[in-house]
Amino acid sequence: MAGTPGRGPDRPRTLLEHLLRQQARTYDEIAADFNALAAEAGERATISARHLRRLASGERTGTTPVTRRVLQTMFGRPLDELLHPPPRALPGPDGLMAAKEVLGMAAERARTFGVLAGQTNLGHGSVEQVADAVQELAAAYPQQALPRLLHDVVAVQDALFALLEGRQQPHRTRQLYFLAGVVGGLLAKASHDLADPHAALAQARTAFLCAENADHHGLRAWIRGIQALIAYWADRPLESLRYAGSGAEYAARSGNTAAVWLAVSEARAWGSLGNAEQAHASIERAERARDAVRPDEVDRLGGLCTFGPSRQLYYAADALAWLPGEAAAAEHSAAEAVAAYRDTAAAEWAFGDQAGSHSDLAMARIATGELAGAAEAVAPVLELPVDRRMNGIIASMTRVHKALRASPPSAEARDLQERIEMFARTPLRITTT
Repeated sequence: MAGTPGRGPDRPRTLLEHLLRQQARTYDEIAADFNALAAEAGERATISARHLRRLASGERTGTTPVTRRVLQTMFGRPLDELLHPPPRALPGPDGLMAAKEVLGMAAERARTFGVLAGQTNLGHGSVEQVADAVQELAAAYPQQALPRLLHDVVAVQDALFALLEGRQQPHRTRQLYFLAGVVGGLLAKASHDLADPHAALAQARTAFLCAENADHHGLRAWIRGIQALIAYWADRPLESLRYAGSGAEYAARSGNTAAVWLAVSEARAWGSLGNAEQAHASIERAERARDAVRPDEVDRLGGLCTFGPSRQLYYAADALAWLPGEAAAAEHSAAEAVAAYRDTAAAEWAFGDQAGSHSDLAMARIATGELAGAAEAVAPVLELPVDRRMNGIIASMTRVHKALRASPPSAEARDLQERIEMFARTPLRITTT
């Protein structure tokens, strides 16, 4: 027998070795599982217990592409991650890992890929299968908590990078770059949602590089929208304006809904800077862009990849909520957005934007002294479970807290402030399987 994964040094040498130690089985038994999985998946691959042990110990790092694919399917992680030393905070018996560790590895993978992207030795794979997975993830992202999706997004990105580091037909190359750009945008948003703007921008830069290699104006515009969003919530409104302005030219060429997104992204950046005139002008420009929308490949992915009327209402309310003299207009837009997001079965429903709309409604009501109405507006947000308390939602509630501090002192204001403080103490801190 080849022995059991439990034997060896106290500290596992690779993440693979650690995960194998969690299983009360021998290397022979685990290798047999690998071979059965490969056969079931139609992959012509086998692995011996000796080979598996050498991979787990770090003695061997090379594998064939087919072995790589089966291992990644078996453990639900990129092979590069499995063969590296495990993070300081080791995954538990069920394979859990801190999400920031996963995203950090993904950001580093993206940086490495950025260096290699000029190479042309592209490989084979089921592009259609990967495309289906990307579409599912894009559609699910606004509606599901990040812990349910993160590892799948990272795994799809790794699969795409592995394909792009190989060699295949030019039209497939463009499609793979397009998909890699979309997934990079999703991971940039994930890093942002976990309050890590540096990793978010690293992912976004590589995503934009993929859009360049795909030569896709709509994707370029969409990624600029992601970058504008990241900068806005990082309290860098001028940088957000630069990203939105940079993306406007691409959006004009593509005609997709990113044209609307970029315009209202400018609006809320101007709002945060206190410029009511420019905020209104940007909101009006977004309305004109909506009338001229021509959906493209990015829009057809749905979910986070398209910018619908409900999000437009939310962004307009977010822009106006910054401006003391626009409370009535902000309340009107926010109330419309809240109503638009009421139907949780709608394709455009997004829990983060719904929470933001409620927060903006509260801001507008605080500005007019309606504290009871403000408390009513944020009540659904305060009930969100921890796995949905992403960075943007916490930041929105922090804005409500700040507005309460500026309002006349009252027991009602203090009570709502305390509830917001308790909510913000437990932001999204996720693990992934």
